[in-house]
Amino acid sequence: MPDNIIRGVIAPNLTPFHADLGVDTARYVSHAKHLLGTDAGGGCAGLAPFGTTGEAVSVGMQERMELLDAMVGADIDPARMIVGTGLPSLPDTARLTRHAIGHRVAGVMVLPPFYYKNVSQEGLYTHYAKLIDMVGSDGLRIYLYHIPQVSGVDLSVRLVERLRREFPGIVVGIKDSSGDWENTRALLGIEGLIVYPGSELPLLDALALGAPGCISATANLNAAAIAEVIRMFDEGKLDEAQTAMEKVRAFRLKIQEHPAIAAQKQLLALATAKRDWAVVRPPLDPFGEDAGRQLAGELEAKFGFRAQKTQA
Repeated sequence: MPDNIIRGVIAPNLTPFHADLGVDTARYVSHAKHLLGTDAGGGCAGLAPFGTTGEAVSVGMQERMELLDAMVGADIDPARMIVGTGLPSLPDTARLTRHAIGHRVAGVMVLPPFYYKNVSQEGLYTHYAKLIDMVGSDGLRIYLYHIPQVSGVDLSVRLVERLRREFPGIVVGIKDSSGDWENTRALLGIEGLIVYPGSELPLLDALALGAPGCISATANLNAAAIAEVIRMFDEGKLDEAQTAMEKVRAFRLKIQEHPAIAAQKQLLALATAKRDWAVVRPPLDPFGEDAGRQLAGELEAKFGFRAQKTQA
């Protein structure tokens, strides 16, 4: 098990674009710093750049590498990052992975190859084994990424257990975004495997079984509240944690009523008066400003939530 396990809430940080759909590097870095900060809206223990919430498969390889370079160049600690590198092509995945571990990140989060469907578990095993061989680095730490409802590819518990057993110093963890608690529970039973639920909804149950935290889309907006639940749990204040968790859960469910990526971007656009924050790359549709104002009003009325006004 790696020494630099990130305990707490990890944000799969949103990717801001200009109106012309180009990546806004300055705002990307600013948002990352904001999430890791201690001001209102901050509170993340780590970042998971280039995940689903970050529109990763709509961001080019060169763009990803340049954004990671920019974050590290802005003194954002790479040991607080688990960087998404999984693509359908094995050579492309290896290239992104080598670039990320060259920055000494805490780990890489690797989707299975997601274009071909109905592939065998043996084929998936071979993909990861070949990736490890191609990268050829003692510094490689892989977190598998299980999100079958999006990728269309299932990583079975048996496959995860096999990869962990055969590559114990390399395959160290998994983000389970399946939304299936029984699957997450089974993964938590694999000896030495670091398991991050891909949502805060099962957070307390997961913490009780040894999870170090969660990787949650809504950490882009609500990280401090999620982090507070983890703090209370760690301090043994379980009743207080459960009470706080009720509000955290309700916040998440409210966001889930909408297209989560576009809705969160529109909320940030309204909070920062930066309209480009609402831009998503096709094929995603933007979340309308009127709908965003209505959602912002509901979040403030029900949860006292107001997105941080001072971030770029």
